[in-house]
Formats: sequence, structure tokens, C-alpha cells
Amino acid sequence: MPDHKATSPSVLTVGDLLSFPALQMRLLAGGGGLGRTVSWAHVSELEDPTPWLHGSEVIMTVGLAVPRTGEAQRRYLERLDDAGVAALVLSTQLRTPPLRQAFLAAAEERGFPVLEVPLAVPFVTIAQEVAAAVSEKSAERLGAQLQVFGALRWMAEENLDTPALFGRLEQLSGYRILLCTTQGRPLLPGVAAPADLSVLPAHPDAPPTVPGGFVLPVLGPGGAAGYLVALEQAGARPAGLAVVQHLATVAALRLAMVRQEREVLRREGAETLAEMLQDTLDPAGAQRRLAHHGLDARRPVVLAVVRRTPDAQPGVATSDEDVGVALSDHPHLTLRRGEDRLVLAEPGFTEALAGLPGVVCGVSRPFAVGEPLRVARQEAEWAAGRAEEAGKPLVHYGEDATGRWLPEDRRLLAALVEQVLGEALRYDAAHGSQLLVSVRTWMERDRRTEDAAAALHVHPNTLSYRLRRFGEVTGRDLATTAAFTEVWFAVRAATELGVAAEGP
Repeated sequence: MPDHKATSPSVLTVGDLLSFPALQMRLLAGGGGLGRTVSWAHVSELEDPTPWLHGSEVIMTVGLAVPRTGEAQRRYLERLDDAGVAALVLSTQLRTPPLRQAFLAAAEERGFPVLEVPLAVPFVTIAQEVAAAVSEKSAERLGAQLQVFGALRWMAEENLDTPALFGRLEQLSGYRILLCTTQGRPLLPGVAAPADLSVLPAHPDAPPTVPGGFVLPVLGPGGAAGYLVALEQAGARPAGLAVVQHLATVAALRLAMVRQEREVLRREGAETLAEMLQDTLDPAGAQRRLAHHGLDARRPVVLAVVRRTPDAQPGVATSDEDVGVALSDHPHLTLRRGEDRLVLAEPGFTEALAGLPGVVCGVSRPFAVGEPLRVARQEAEWAAGRAEEAGKPLVHYGEDATGRWLPEDRRLLAALVEQVLGEALRYDAAHGSQLLVSVRTWMERDRRTEDAAAALHVHPNTLSYRLRRFGEVTGRDLATTAAFTEVWFAVRAATELGVAAEGP
């Protein structure tokens, strides 16, 4: 049910109209909504006038628009209420059908005022009274619009940060301002996203009115970058749709500025991280560069690899912008390497990446600024591969102790793979079988045959046969601890080398 809040006494309300003697109105139902704001009065005989409404209108009808059955009358009222209509005025002496109990009960439940006006009072009189009362507030609204334009000067002269800017705009407009991406995540740093995403429209061209306020797209290159949700604040004087439209324009401008600032920092950070990876930046230079990006070089940092999952949908997979927004509260450097994103930051930032769709994240152990990044990168890449295999969003190096005992020399890794798994690799290649991937999947699921068979989309008996055949081909009985350990290390080494069979 919509939550319509009472407004300041200085704003025209439904209760004010009911008190005007010249209008001779009578309340039929919905007395809980007499504090609703009235912005206009409009005649409509359409069963669904909502596509042409902005909100806070008083709808007047001679009854042609009102359905005859109780269920249809209830749906008619709910449509008006959901569109933000302030009240319904009926001239019951003309074409209005009998009002059903379902209609009146819905009006009471929602606090949606239903008023009756006698035939002697023409609708034009109601419209004139509303226009006269609203016009008294037009100067205030114009002043609010001009002050919103002044936000451009605030940003230039006072260098307000984003939270301070929108806090000032909230006081000016009378609305609580929320900003989010089209997926509902925070759009600008320091400005909250709406907790209830049901207020977001299905498409940017949807009507702007929602119960208690407005929702408008925040435009960027290529279309809507997100939405501005403006909800009336209790006791405030909401400035209306025109001001909210200006707020959306300010949000779009601020977003463009933030994106530009982020892009400059991202490029500078990418250059610094590339030099650190190549070990061409001296420790003192690295410390100065990191301090420029808000990182304390005296504290340990970690390196993360953010990797797109193979099954991620193009429209769902996380973009560079999403990563930037998720890390907006954490000083960091990012660099693209192929399909991976490398991120350098202080420990703890990676939790912000764990909820992003379509990616996995592997994190190195903490290390001091000035140490070569070669080992940290290997650790992060290994952890990202482990996260991808296990279907986990986030893995820190060291969670699986196997990696600690593998040699860093790739020649030694290759020798281990050949000695233990060579025959199985050649058997799979010759027969088109999946012995190695079956063994790996079974091991990764702690030898739970049914779980591994389900992941491989085979019958448990088929998996049992493959495990036995693997033992025959390699000469290693997986029922023994020694053989199991040797094979597990070899499987991890094959993964490090990128020669392991693809998983399910």
C-alpha cells in the first residue's frame, strides 16, 4: 500500500478543499489521506488516465470512468492511488454507478480520499479554487528552481563533495534524494541507493510519479545511467516535478564529473601498477604514487585478480564502471591484463567485489610496498583460478594450503604433471574421454561421488568407472592416501600450468 505522508500546512491539501465552503464537498471514504498534497485539478472520464498524470492531481469525474462491478471499481481506485493521485471527486447525481463496498473499503485501507460534490458546483469552480491556491506557491517553486541552478555555482566555487551537494539540494527541494544504477547499486559516492527497488521503473520512459514522490532517469552517454528517486520529506515543502527534473540534471552533471575524475585516476593508477608489475618503479617513487591515490605506502597491500566467469551473460557481467563504483570507498589501482583486472589496495577491500555479478576474485597474501609483485600476481591468479573452479566469488591465497607446497619453477611443475598425470592426459586425448576432469571434480568435492557426478552430468556408476580406469592408466590407486595426495598435487600443478582438462 502506498505510503502518503502528510505535508506542511502551507501546502494545499485535500483537507483544505474539503473545508472550502464554496465547494460544498463531502467525504465518502479515505479520510486518512486528507493531508495529501494537491497540485492540480483535472477532469477525466478515462478508466485509466494514469499515463497522462504527474501526481498529486485531484481527478474529477461525472461517473463515466467508474466501472460498475465492485472488483473493477477497486482496481480503478488502486490505479489512481498507485499513480500518486491526491483524491477522486465524484458528481454522484450524474452518471456515477452505485459505489460498491470493495471500492469504499479499498479507499479506507489506502487512505485514498473519495469526495462527493453536488451538481450545483461545476467542476470549473473546483479547478479555479485549486489554481488560485497553487499559484500562491508558484513564486516559491520558481525560487527553488533558480536555487537548484545555483548548484552549478556551488560545485565550482565551493568545491562541494557529492554528499554535501545533495544534502543541500535535499534541504532546498523538500525531497529525500536517492540515486542508483539501473541495477539498483549506488550511483554516486556518498549518496544512498533506494532500499526498495520496486520503485524503479521498468524502462526510463515510464511515468515519473511514484507514491510519495518521483523517479526520473539520470542520463549519461548511451542512455539512462541510473535513476534519481525523490521522496517527499515529512514537514517539508516539496517543490514539485519541475525541480526534481532539475535535480536529475544536476545528478547527471555530477556523474559526468565523477566519471571523468575516476577515469583520470584510473589511467594514472594503471600506469603506476604496470610499472610496479614490471619492477621498473623504485620504492620511493611507488610510495609517492600510491599516496597520490590515497594509499598509505607504510601499510601492507594485496593484489587481486578480478576475472569474468565463463558463464556470465554479457548484459549481467560486471563492467569496469561497476568495479569502480564498488571500490569507490577504497583507494586502489586497477589495470587490465587481457580479460583480467588487476587491483592493488589495502586488505579488506575485496569484500566489496564479492557481490558483483559475473566475476570471481582471487587475492594474494599481504605484502609491503616495494616488494616485487611477481609472487603476489602468481598468488592472485592462482586464487582466482581456484575461485572459478570451486564456483566461489572470492578466494584468498592460502585458503587451500596446496598452493603453498608447489614449487614456483614451472619446469618442476611440468615434470610433476608428466610423471603423475601424463598417461591420463594422453589417454584422454586419444579416446576423447574425461578421466582427468572426472578425478579433479571428484577431489574438489571431497570425494563425494554423487555430488561430483551431478556436477559432471553423469551417473555415479559412470564416475566410479572413470575413477577406476584412471587408476589403471596411471598405476595409482586413489583409495590410498599416498596416491591421492600425489595426484592432488599434480592436478593443482596442471591447473597452474593451464594444461588441466576443462571442468564441468
